[in-house]
Amino acid sequence: MAQLLDKAVVEGLEAPPKGTPNRITYDTEVKGFGVRVTPAGAKSFVLNYRSKGQERRLTIGSYPDWRVGAARDHAKALKRRIDLGEDPMGERHAERDAPTMSDLADRFVEEHLAKRRPATTKEYKAILASYIRPELGKLKVADVRHADIERLHAKIARTAPYRANRAAAVLSKMLSLAVKWEMRTDNPARGIERAPEQKRERFLSPAEIARLSEALNASKETASANAIRLLLLTGARKSEVLKARWSEFDLTAGIWIKPSAHTKTKKDHRVPLSAPARLLLTEMRAAADKEVRRGGKAIFLFPSDTDDDKPLTDIKKSWSSVCQKAGLGRAVPVLDKAGKPVLARDGAPVTTWQGDARMHDLRHTYASLLASSGLSLPIIGQLLGHTQAQTTARYAHLLDDPLRAATELVGAAVVGKQPPAPSGAAQ
Repeated sequence: MAQLLDKAVVEGLEAPPKGTPNRITYDTEVKGFGVRVTPAGAKSFVLNYRSKGQERRLTIGSYPDWRVGAARDHAKALKRRIDLGEDPMGERHAERDAPTMSDLADRFVEEHLAKRRPATTKEYKAILASYIRPELGKLKVADVRHADIERLHAKIARTAPYRANRAAAVLSKMLSLAVKWEMRTDNPARGIERAPEQKRERFLSPAEIARLSEALNASKETASANAIRLLLLTGARKSEVLKARWSEFDLTAGIWIKPSAHTKTKKDHRVPLSAPARLLLTEMRAAADKEVRRGGKAIFLFPSDTDDDKPLTDIKKSWSSVCQKAGLGRAVPVLDKAGKPVLARDGAPVTTWQGDARMHDLRHTYASLLASSGLSLPIIGQLLGHTQAQTTARYAHLLDDPLRAATELVGAAVVGKQPPAPSGAAQ
């Protein structure tokens, strides 16, 4: 049934009996435009049309929120768009079903983080859970703007500038993949000004190395102590040392071939071992062969306490203990929720030990000793397993001492003086 719709007609339409379908009265002026009445008496304007061979029914709005004239004009505008090949109903569905940032985060974890190192995966998941999902998760990927990311970065940076920069980096990678996955056409995370970061360059001094060695010698945690010694003697990453297998070592030739599965660069890394490193490994191997709890040979340098077929996974407690014994840190006051020092019964401030050296600083120390000995940055980079020169460039300033010694030789020759003999040279 069709008739020219106006206010009187719409208000006079009766609801169909309960349990029966909705009833639609179409307009005689605009084809497909009508008013739908439900058994409950609710009225709304609709538009029927065809798109790509399919029948569509789009709801314009409810009556009396929409007046008849406004609804008819809107229906005309929609029909003009339909004549141009658009599909308003399809666009609504696409918008409703469009992926959110939470959906993007799920795919990012499943398809991208699955290829990353466990430590990276753990860090990225923590950033997603703490910042990105709570703040941006409900937004459609296509609707995220530069201002949204800038606002989130600024919010995090007020208390955690390093974390804010990591969050911006994660978002940039996610949205770059969103472009690749055709969820949007640009990356709004580009151009976010990073919070200032002070690069940490902690190198143990000779005195600190000596104190650390004494603490390691006194430690009852033999496996952990040996792992720390090997970190300092090789400059390897913690994960490379803890996952190391005896099959990777040729102690006769003094070579350690780190498999690509364990290196950050995903490439095999061949490393020559120093005499102290070879001696340590030889002693460890002899002890390991005696202590294997079941038949066969030792597999890992540092097996799990409960299973020889699995590696040791963490030595944080041992590291903290030897650092405290070696004096690599200081006592700091314990603060309450208000930021005030907690006091003991005698009124003295309660303190806790806070180390100022990380295990990764042993790698920096190894590199600094190489640089201070006059070795070139390319050689240092090869020993550390760096693939990019800029990664090793942080140690460039440590080359000053050997370079200064070399230029002193030239200066002495120019002024006609006998240069001082190098330390340890024959007289």
